[in-house]
Amino acid sequence: MASADVRQELDCSICLNIYTDPVNLRYGHNFCRVCIDGVLDTQERSGGYSCPQCREEFQDRPVLQRNITLRNIVEAFRSSQLEEGKTGIFCTYCYHSPVPAVKSCLMCEASLCDNHVRVHSKAAEHVLTDPTTSMENRKCSIHRELVKYYCTEDSACICVSCSLAGEHRGHKVETLDEASEKKKQKLRNVLQKLITEREETEKRVQSLQDRRRKVQEKSAGLTERVTGLFIELRRHLEDLENRVLRNISSQEEWISLSDLIHQLEIKKEDLSRKMEDIEELCNLTDPLTVLQESDTGDLCDTEEGDDEDRERHDRLLHDGGDLDVSGISHTLHTGLSDMIKEVNVFFNIQEASDILLDVNTAHNNLQISDDMKTVSWSDLEQNHPETPERFQTCLQVLSSQRFSSGRHYWEVDVSEAKNYRVGMCYPSIGREGGVQSLIGDNNKSWGLRRYRGVYRGEYRGVYRGLCCLRHDNKEIRISPNLSSNRVRIYVDYEAGQLSFYDLCDPIRHLHTFTTTFTEPLHAGICVWKGSITISGGERRHEK
Repeated sequence: MASADVRQELDCSICLNIYTDPVNLRYGHNFCRVCIDGVLDTQERSGGYSCPQCREEFQDRPVLQRNITLRNIVEAFRSSQLEEGKTGIFCTYCYHSPVPAVKSCLMCEASLCDNHVRVHSKAAEHVLTDPTTSMENRKCSIHRELVKYYCTEDSACICVSCSLAGEHRGHKVETLDEASEKKKQKLRNVLQKLITEREETEKRVQSLQDRRRKVQEKSAGLTERVTGLFIELRRHLEDLENRVLRNISSQEEWISLSDLIHQLEIKKEDLSRKMEDIEELCNLTDPLTVLQESDTGDLCDTEEGDDEDRERHDRLLHDGGDLDVSGISHTLHTGLSDMIKEVNVFFNIQEASDILLDVNTAHNNLQISDDMKTVSWSDLEQNHPETPERFQTCLQVLSSQRFSSGRHYWEVDVSEAKNYRVGMCYPSIGREGGVQSLIGDNNKSWGLRRYRGVYRGEYRGVYRGLCCLRHDNKEIRISPNLSSNRVRIYVDYEAGQLSFYDLCDPIRHLHTFTTTFTEPLHAGICVWKGSITISGGERRHEK
């Protein structure tokens, strides 16, 4: 279809200009919104409605549906005309051939080419604008006058008559330029906020992309290293298997008793032969023949080594006639332990740290066991001497060990504790303060909190069996709750990571705090009702 034909298809049947904000009636006929609204307003006063194009009558005022597809077609057409150096709007007074318009007069509701602009009236009421087909939008639909003002109370563009005698009389009005500039300024402020928000969003996206790239790079490198580790471990396992099997085989060969069995078999055959000869002599009836048999002495002799063979038999059967299972087990255990150490070295993980509790930090209602591994709540004060390190109000105790480098983990058994907190603290955590000294309620500690009773918390709700992780008085709820009675705390000091695990099967990662540690770290325990035992590591007794 030629451009002119397309242009005709995009004309409103009321204003005969290209559609502006096209809408349609339910029977599919399209009109400019302003045009059809004006027609329906006129029909409303006459008491009936009908379609301007097909004259279909309606009892009620029809609902206008915005035709988005047609609007997009119109905008695409206008864009194509502009790209060709044309506006798509032609001079109203050039009848013989379409001449592109350069201006439109709002008073005359006409578009003008260069020639007609020169001879057009220069009076103030003849307002010239860039070529437009939406001149109806610039006139009041009621008074048919040019819209010159903006009613701030009703947010509507109005004409002079509307402001003086119409429904907007007495309202605060502004000129279109004033109102437009205010709206533009408001939009500029919004735009600036959006620009700032977009920049922040871009930064967050970039930071996440950087983190993802680092994680992917770390994952690829770790995957390669772990693959190599398992190849090495499989080689060690094969070597260990061969070594243990050789050990078993050599022991079996050593105690096989084949030689002794063979000797005894020969002796058994010799004894059987002698028995037959003796039986044969005993069956003879002639005494002379029996007495004249020359080799009967050999038949009556017993071998001198018989006692020695018997002793050797008994010794092998009872004392050395079995595999050295203990030695084989030791070889196997040593080999597997070496592999575990190799894995720990690979990940730079130490064995479970030997945590001991510092009684000098324990609250007076906490009892510390003799091996410094268990802390128990007591309603009786323990008469601990007052020290600057002791917690005065919080039922807490710290470890005597401190961690200022490396990777470490320790574990606690909380099966006997009703309410508790476990975690890690800086040595500068407050000792005399109230709840602000609790593990997790300040910026000097990180902890897991478990409350088995009914809890009314920060979330304005009631919870039974609260379980959460806390730092700087902020909490992260854990759901579902802990499913085991053992908790592991793992710290990577250089990486600034502190992780908590539920030692169920399989092990469950609860959360990892990430920060930059500025002080050494102590293990910390807080317990109400019950006791907690540290299960990581064994106490080393000095000789």
